Amino acid sequence: MQEINHVAVLDFGSQYTQLIVRRVRELGYFAKLYATEDFPNIGKPGAIILSGGPRSTSELDAPDIDFEALKGFGVPVLGVCYGMQLLNIKFGGSVASSNRREYGPAALTTVTDEALYEGVSQNSQVWMSHSDTVKILPDCAKVIATNQHGTPVSLKWGNSFYGIQFHPEVTHSHQGIRILHNFLLQCGELAPFHIEDFKRELIENIRTTVGSKQVVCGVSGGVDSTVLAVLLNEAGVNVRAIFVDQGLMRKNEGDEVRNNFHRMGVEIETVDASERFLTALSGVDDPEKKRKIIGELFVDVFWDAVGNAEMLAQGTLYPDVIESASNAKSKASKIKTHHNRVDRILELQEQGKVLEPLAELFKDEVRALGTSLGIPQDILMRHPFPGPGLAVRCPGIITEDRLEIIRECDAIFISRLKEYGWYDKVWQAYAGLVPVKTVGVKGDERSYEWAITLRAVVSEDAMTADWVELPSALLRETSNRILNEVKGVNRVLYDISTKPPASIEWE
Repeated sequence: MQEINHVAVLDFGSQYTQLIVRRVRELGYFAKLYATEDFPNIGKPGAIILSGGPRSTSELDAPDIDFEALKGFGVPVLGVCYGMQLLNIKFGGSVASSNRREYGPAALTTVTDEALYEGVSQNSQVWMSHSDTVKILPDCAKVIATNQHGTPVSLKWGNSFYGIQFHPEVTHSHQGIRILHNFLLQCGELAPFHIEDFKRELIENIRTTVGSKQVVCGVSGGVDSTVLAVLLNEAGVNVRAIFVDQGLMRKNEGDEVRNNFHRMGVEIETVDASERFLTALSGVDDPEKKRKIIGELFVDVFWDAVGNAEMLAQGTLYPDVIESASNAKSKASKIKTHHNRVDRILELQEQGKVLEPLAELFKDEVRALGTSLGIPQDILMRHPFPGPGLAVRCPGIITEDRLEIIRECDAIFISRLKEYGWYDKVWQAYAGLVPVKTVGVKGDERSYEWAITLRAVVSEDAMTADWVELPSALLRETSNRILNEVKGVNRVLYDISTKPPASIEWE
């Protein structure tokens, strides 16, 4: 997308910064996140938002910004939490440590009829997360909102600089989106964000970049790689889509992936490497070792199939780009020691031969792009599936017998979710093996067989997750079918752990 009249979000390190970008796009405007060191090379924005952050403005090496350059853009600016405190200092005020850290809900009391709070009710709940507060206000500052204690939590400096001491981007701020929208309405004509326009621009860029070269991409059947492959096919470039079956997939998943791509008119090449993977994993029970073996072997198998690639396409999403940018040094060192085959990817990147068309999109936007490409909804709404496959749902050693138990139990669970209309209501669901044999009774004899855990969670971005209160009838039927139909299982459990502290997967 062209960086003209867009909303530039400067990242000061808040855990919620990505959400600001998402919320702005949900409101129909194109937003992009920038590291503070990239400022002022942010194109020609129509608005600028300074994010929150974990640091204190009083620290010697606290994140800073070129204030004259900021004013030089001549566009409205919104400072969120740390961003508000920094603006107050830049305008000549001060910030000090608060007597008490504010974290959690607070009541917002608007004290003026300022446009930022148009349509926002009195005592609206907002979400706080800070330990510093503004102490001295400069002459040009105007208090436009306070909390229930009378403390200023929203300021305006001059005609176009705003500050808020809370996070409007989180759902806990009940009218936060309205406040964000009110700010954007003060910014004139901003660049719109429409997925159809984005699709046309992506296709044009792909054709220009690829030309007559052959571009290779790996597909797994997941949403990201599927949308990538269909997008490349829609662009009409010479594409090879390679599907590596590592033997760690769900029941009949290989056939399902091939059938889905056939439905979409995209040819894929299948590499059956299941025996190589299971042999390499034999006797290994350490989860990190298993992940490393799978990751390294996958790269080997994929590049053996590729040969000499002219270009490589990857389904990198915007959150991946942001995370990589914020951890660039540690990421680079880890990649280089991961495996020498990855050096080929790094070489292609240096040569400008790595294509990442989805790198400015979030997951929900990728699904919207997939819809515009005509991808069936049952494919787009598939639950996320981890790269290491069933290995992360099989703690301990991996054997074909254990994998088969997981596959059968998982197939029963997913089929019941679909039958009861719950599959599309949850973010992710699966069956996993608990590597403990428990006592049971089958027929007239005691049995010592495996326990199976069922897990279903809701989440917005997989950073946090909550377990789903499934109907007891669904769970009862799933349990009965597993115990009666799957050999080697005599106990079914339901995982009611949240993330954090638990992860979504077991390993």
